[in-house]
Amino acid sequence: MGRIHYDRDRVEETMDRIVERTKRMDMSWDWPCGVAYYGLAEAYEVTKKEGYLEFLKERVDELIELGLPAWTVNTCAMGHCLITLYQATGEEQYMDIIRSKTEYLRKDALRFGDHVLQHTVSANNDFPEQCWADTLFMAAFFLLRVGVMTKDEELTGDALNQYYWHIQYLQDENTGLWYHGYNNITKDHMSGFYWGRANCWAAYTMSKVGLILPECYLYPQYLEIVGSLNEQLSALKLLQTEKGLWRTILNDGESYEELSASAGIAAAMTLKGNPLHIKYIEKSIEGVLAHVAADGRVTEVSGGTAVMKDRDGYRNISKKWIQGWGQGMALAFLAAVLNYDNIAGDGAL
Repeated sequence: MGRIHYDRDRVEETMDRIVERTKRMDMSWDWPCGVAYYGLAEAYEVTKKEGYLEFLKERVDELIELGLPAWTVNTCAMGHCLITLYQATGEEQYMDIIRSKTEYLRKDALRFGDHVLQHTVSANNDFPEQCWADTLFMAAFFLLRVGVMTKDEELTGDALNQYYWHIQYLQDENTGLWYHGYNNITKDHMSGFYWGRANCWAAYTMSKVGLILPECYLYPQYLEIVGSLNEQLSALKLLQTEKGLWRTILNDGESYEELSASAGIAAAMTLKGNPLHIKYIEKSIEGVLAHVAADGRVTEVSGGTAVMKDRDGYRNISKKWIQGWGQGMALAFLAAVLNYDNIAGDGAL
């Protein structure tokens, strides 16, 4: 399959710094924390450093004690670290919350069309009949993980249905790239930009499906997923910058390079296991490591971004501050790099 060449000690030391800086962040029960702690959980799964798990358990237990919010698509992102905590400790309190989240997504979450999850960020109907690529990470990937873990074929089927329809609504077959969102009322992609982090959410979560779904090749929706991912990655590799990164508007040479998108896209390439991507992955390793500050802050990460109205809306999002999703996706990428030799590709698919 080919091997990635990198300095393992440097990667592990950088991960330690990112984790330590992430510990200092005062994140509550929502998607920034969900993505950050997902990355921390991935780092634990690969390194088995007990300190990572101990912090995760201590902080999540504190958040549970303080009280849980109403569920939305975005708050379901915290379900990822609960899966890791449940599998590591066997404590039922984590499974109880996982079940609560899956029941919300199964029965109460807003949907449209072919049972597609509407993206929600609050208890309000913020974005009527809109699907966003973000939902794949926050909800569909979570449903898939729970479905596989509990052998619940209904949940697994729902998750795969989300992937299938998000592909139909959001991927541009002419370019292979993904739009940020789709409005089912107006039947359009709104401003219609290829936002970097949307492509990260899509590529990263699609690259995980074949790795966690037993006999994935027996599911017709998986064949749609792998076809979509192959097209997307073949397009994304051509848009990688000289620094090994990707821009916040992928095909706009005047928009800034953005680290959460870059880490997620590079992680997808790493998990896909295609040897033709090794040179791009190695370039990304250097690009991401160069944007981790001495204190472990991942730099150049854009702030929370709705489907913006125009080009300037995306290009002017601040990238000054530390963000949970930047910390989390950097950890997910570096964990995938450390685990590359253990990843089985999907063969001819």
